[in-house]
Amino acid sequence: MLGYVVAYRPEMKVREAELYKAYYCGVCKSIGRRYGQIPRMVLSYDAAFLAVVLDCLDDEGENLSREGCIINPVKKKAIAYSDAIDFAADVMLILAWYKLADDIRDEGNKKAQAISSMMKGRFEKLKSARPELCTRIEENLSGLTSLEEKKCASIDAAAEAFAKIMETIFSEGLKTVSVRCDIKESEIILSRVGYHLGKWIYLMDAYDDIEENIESGAYNPLLYRFEYKDEGATAFRERIKEDVERNLVIYLSEIAKAFDLLDIKKNRGIIENIVYVGLLKKTEEVLGKEEKGEDDND
Repeated sequence: MLGYVVAYRPEMKVREAELYKAYYCGVCKSIGRRYGQIPRMVLSYDAAFLAVVLDCLDDEGENLSREGCIINPVKKKAIAYSDAIDFAADVMLILAWYKLADDIRDEGNKKAQAISSMMKGRFEKLKSARPELCTRIEENLSGLTSLEEKKCASIDAAAEAFAKIMETIFSEGLKTVSVRCDIKESEIILSRVGYHLGKWIYLMDAYDDIEENIESGAYNPLLYRFEYKDEGATAFRERIKEDVERNLVIYLSEIAKAFDLLDIKKNRGIIENIVYVGLLKKTEEVLGKEEKGEDDND
């Protein structure tokens, strides 16, 4: 997850905004408590969304504490604790590790190499704790790497690997929470959420990175699917925007349909804000239809 899955703060109720931030801070605390301070740099609100969704199936009240944090140890803020939060923290670090490996492979990024060296021991700990999750992610990333090496021009084929990764994450995450619901049905629904969210994230990232990928020569399926002709990034973006937007809206529609089937017991307001408003606003922002507005990265 790459920082695209965020709420739209102006339309959140005060309590929901505070609880959403408590989940975010909970993920941050979980990382610091179990893996030290350095890995906290990869934190994003994507992890908070994963934790909020997994916890929504549990009708027990939130486990909240008021504590200081590394940024402001004096001011007390709400911090949420749950198994889902610990799982989301682990997922954040696992994906960050593989993203670093991808940056090193594609661009020989020295900063990524330095961070990767610092995180190696922590990743080994994660791999021992979540072996099945790491194995399945590695398998799908291997398939994606193969497609990248072949300069695959199919957006669906390239996005499939990341979609399967997200499908796995949501499905595996269900095993970490205690729920009184139809597990099989919930797993099918959450797998569908993860799958289409993965497609949306992959395409968003590809469109967002057009300029950078043209300059660096890194693989981007959009450059091959729409046959980039050295017309410049801005002109290319405009030429393909309508097609990209159509696919992104389809993915968002499928995500929303899946959530409509989920037996949500709590966090409904936060989830609906992100799914029905936040993701759409972020889509419009990346497509250049509106200026970057207020998000939750504070």
